[in-house]
Amino acid sequence: MLLISSRPPPAGPLWPGFFNLAFDALHKLMIKVFSAKLSVGKRFQTPPSIIWDVITDTAKWPQWGPTVKKVEFPERFIYKGATGRVLTAFHVWLPFEILEFEIDRFWNWKVAAVTATGHRVQAIDNETCELWFEVPLVAAPYGLICRLALTRIENLLIRIT
Repeated sequence: MLLISSRPPPAGPLWPGFFNLAFDALHKLMIKVFSAKLSVGKRFQTPPSIIWDVITDTAKWPQWGPTVKKVEFPERFIYKGATGRVLTAFHVWLPFEILEFEIDRFWNWKVAAVTATGHRVQAIDNETCELWFEVPLVAAPYGLICRLALTRIENLLIRIT
């Protein structure tokens, strides 16, 4: 497993300002590569239950999901086996199905018959957690979209908490 985290570089003359600036650009970025998957994550000073509610509430998906503009789903919160449709950033409606769902921990889905992003919440304590988006390595560039989603979730949390 490869892990890139947001730990700052060591202080001293070997780490000139340029490297500190580059590190600042990656602030709070966490990446894992394991078992043919790329995971992009972020630590939140937010209770895990709130993060879980944000990522399972279909009414909030367009607020944080860069590729989701609208959701058609008969209920507000997802569950295993749930099906619906998303309007993508390309203005195309695609069907989705929730494949795996472990309450408060993990869900993934299939979009247009393709297994897509996994969403994992890892509690650190009652007030802190990490949120990870998992994508197949063959779709690694989508990790950039996931990184944007993490930032949008952070901004959304500022508005709702």
